[in-house]
Amino acid sequence: MEMMQTLTIKELTDAVGGRITPRMVRHYHQLGLLPQPARSPGNYRLYSESDVQRLKRIVALKQQGFQLAHIQKLLETDASHDAPESLLSQLQQQYQVVVGQITQLRHTASALERLLGRDRSCQATQAEVLARLKQLEVQTQMHLNGFEELWDELDADVHAHPESFQESLQWLLPDLGDRSEIEVDLLSQLVLACGDVSLVPFVRVGKGAIAVSRAALKAGCSVITDVPMVAAALDHTRLRHLGCEVTTLIDDPHVTTAPDAEQAFWQQQNWRELLSKCPDGCILVIGYAPSILLAVCQAIQQQAIQPALVIGMPIGFSHAPIAKRQLMRSGLPFITIEGALGGGLLAATALNALAESLINKPNCHCYLTT
Repeated sequence: MEMMQTLTIKELTDAVGGRITPRMVRHYHQLGLLPQPARSPGNYRLYSESDVQRLKRIVALKQQGFQLAHIQKLLETDASHDAPESLLSQLQQQYQVVVGQITQLRHTASALERLLGRDRSCQATQAEVLARLKQLEVQTQMHLNGFEELWDELDADVHAHPESFQESLQWLLPDLGDRSEIEVDLLSQLVLACGDVSLVPFVRVGKGAIAVSRAALKAGCSVITDVPMVAAALDHTRLRHLGCEVTTLIDDPHVTTAPDAEQAFWQQQNWRELLSKCPDGCILVIGYAPSILLAVCQAIQQQAIQPALVIGMPIGFSHAPIAKRQLMRSGLPFITIEGALGGGLLAATALNALAESLINKPNCHCYLTT
């Protein structure tokens, strides 16, 4: 009879990876996350393959943001039944805590943006504010409106000139030195469309997406949107100049929100025929309905359609993240935003930025060298 292979604690951590250490393993034993292992005659811990798999699950769940107490309950939950209501309640509480932290960070970011996002016309006031920050620290302990008074002084110059968006972005955008000029412009336009610089790390531009989009637009490809609201936000003047015709899958003017788009997806059927007739080499722009993006991915997988590029940015908290993951694995060039972030304006902005860059810089090849 073949004996089961055992591992030392060091071999266990090497097998799991993920920067797990023997000290962390011992801590997980104390918490009950890992069962106590067998011992060798020399009293060394001995682990099995099942311990490796359980520890990998713990590491994966921890990386996803689950707290250790929740991980323990998740691992103890019978996979054949729904998670206990108490666990779901605890996860909801954790979510609210995380949202509260994001809110606090957003307040901090907003304060920094008010200071850093200043153009040259405001630099004199900006320098004065910087010089007063140390004094303000002391005053604020007794006078909570100190910051508001400071912002009021900083804001006094805004009536004298228009805002210079590009100057502000130079201070606020992360380092994009590894991106092409066209991709940086695309990211900048998306930030300006929603006013949130933190969007940048979530934008995903598939390999070859910019090159393919430029070739397709130059050839006067068809542009197909999911709903009229997305089509309305497109730059029709530039698209006509390129010879691109815009059509809509769910051509219902009453569809104005993501919930409307989802309902129309299930209640109306004519969009399915329109999707199946999408010409090869078209550009699909999905900004509202997650289920339409799921259907697009399925049609691509079945080789029923062959678009040149899919801009997939629907809004949603369950279907949308799944649809975007499927898009990124489809093998076709794509532009998307991970998670629930997105919307029709952002989807349209992405295509508008690509069309504008093609017209303004038709001979630019920077995207081929990054």
